[in-house]
Amino acid sequence: MDRDLQSIQQARQCVETAYSAHKQFEGFSQESVDAVVAAMAEAGLRAAEPLARMAVEETGYGKYEDKILKNKFGSQFVYNAIKDLKTVGILREDHQKGILEIAAPVGVIAAIVPSTNPTSTAINKILISLKCRNGIVLSPHPSAANCILETSKVLSEAALAAGAPEGIIQCMTLPTLEGTQELMKHRKTALILATGGHGLVRAAYSAGKPAYGVGPGNVPAYIETSADIPKAVRDVFTGKCFDNGTLCSSEQAIVTDESIQDKVVEEVKRNGGHFLSDTEAEALAKIVVTPSRSINPKIVGRAATIIASRAGLRVPEGTRVLVARLQGVGRDFPLSIEKLSPILAFYVEKDWRAACERCIELLNYGGLGHTMAIHSRNEEIIREFGLQKPVFRIVVNSQAALGAVGYTTELFPSMTLGCGSIGGNITSDNISPLHLMNIKRVAYGTDGWRPGGPARGAEAAGTARQAVTRQEISSVVDQLLHQQGLSSASPAASPSTPPSASLSSPPGSAGTPAVVSFVCEDDVRMALRKGEKIYVSPKSIITPAARDLGTDKDILVFTA
Repeated sequence: MDRDLQSIQQARQCVETAYSAHKQFEGFSQESVDAVVAAMAEAGLRAAEPLARMAVEETGYGKYEDKILKNKFGSQFVYNAIKDLKTVGILREDHQKGILEIAAPVGVIAAIVPSTNPTSTAINKILISLKCRNGIVLSPHPSAANCILETSKVLSEAALAAGAPEGIIQCMTLPTLEGTQELMKHRKTALILATGGHGLVRAAYSAGKPAYGVGPGNVPAYIETSADIPKAVRDVFTGKCFDNGTLCSSEQAIVTDESIQDKVVEEVKRNGGHFLSDTEAEALAKIVVTPSRSINPKIVGRAATIIASRAGLRVPEGTRVLVARLQGVGRDFPLSIEKLSPILAFYVEKDWRAACERCIELLNYGGLGHTMAIHSRNEEIIREFGLQKPVFRIVVNSQAALGAVGYTTELFPSMTLGCGSIGGNITSDNISPLHLMNIKRVAYGTDGWRPGGPARGAEAAGTARQAVTRQEISSVVDQLLHQQGLSSASPAASPSTPPSASLSSPPGSAGTPAVVSFVCEDDVRMALRKGEKIYVSPKSIITPAARDLGTDKDILVFTA
């Protein structure tokens, strides 16, 4: 049989097998699911080094040491973020509104895995899929098929040992375009989780299934006048050089102010940056960018010295990054695109407003919705960038590469970053288990019986029990103690004594709502109707719909 036909048949078999396993897995308890996920995370952590070595040897991309960190991030770091999430049974009960929220798995996830971050992305996608009781079928990039297959085997063996049903994790061994399309369109595929270029993302969204497709990033890093310049340049170089720039969130251009350009240039050179002449930049562009204005895969993830040699350039020993001064963005400036290698474009602008416009130009040229970085100590400018930039991750005073995925920031840890509608994606979030489960809602009528008390209609008729205040309870207790000849531990509050703070109020902030651990869209709408705020911390779980509505209506208040 032809390879494409074999691949199509294999895709069908993988989906059927994963679906049968998923039907068993959806009956597991939260405790059993968590045991499976913990075992897989531990196995991924143990195999971080050999999987990293396989990835580099097979693809030729990046650095072995950095891929170890990626694998540890994709396993243990992600696991720590998801281990306490409730994904089975009743998630929440709202007796006041008469609504139960119940977790339901999506089904079989079609996971498309790239060659730039193959093993870490596979680990991440498997963990978050099984956390929600889904089955998963991996379609690896052909140039990284072996290391992705080995990753799936490592986690599958751990899952089975922990009690998961046979076949819950599947990986195609004959990946082809035709096979991947069959996987995405199969009637038992429930959702597509695709990481890759524009073509792949478009294919995922046109497959007729719900899809989380995440695209490329052309990440500008703006160094503003007030920045700690040595730290800013060091951060940019740390992000750019990590795994030789293969993360889509890695910096692609430095944009800085005219007034500090000499200091920035000095720091760039101190950190191993080599500024190219115009002639050298032109020669480099010819091997980095193809005639169709795409990245040449032969330079992706390679060291700066290797890339320079292939372009016929001689650079100083120890060069970490090739830097090209550019005057514009677009087809006439090939090095202004996303390069996925240790190459930076360099722009000098008159002031922060001009720099702001330059950053927008760069984002429009292949990075809409993804990520940018700003290095500044001017909060007003930082906020202006937040308001104006067409991206959904703005990393402040840290490297963009690992800050966007949640390693050097408090963003949700993920190797799959949504770019929102402006980037052609369905979400702007860092993808988590919350995106891979459905929520059922059991809603009791407002004019009938409901558990825990009468419905609102009965309350309106005057038959509902009135709420009892803490002061009234205290008075009753004091009266009973007095009748028995005992004194209360504390005197009853007099009518003039103000009522104590609500039980939901944090200490020292009477009258202020407590910081909540979970927020859904209904919570935001209720707060909106009441004219209240919802206080959340970096650890609070906020559903995408709640975050969008809460941010738009200024309902969410983020605490330290």
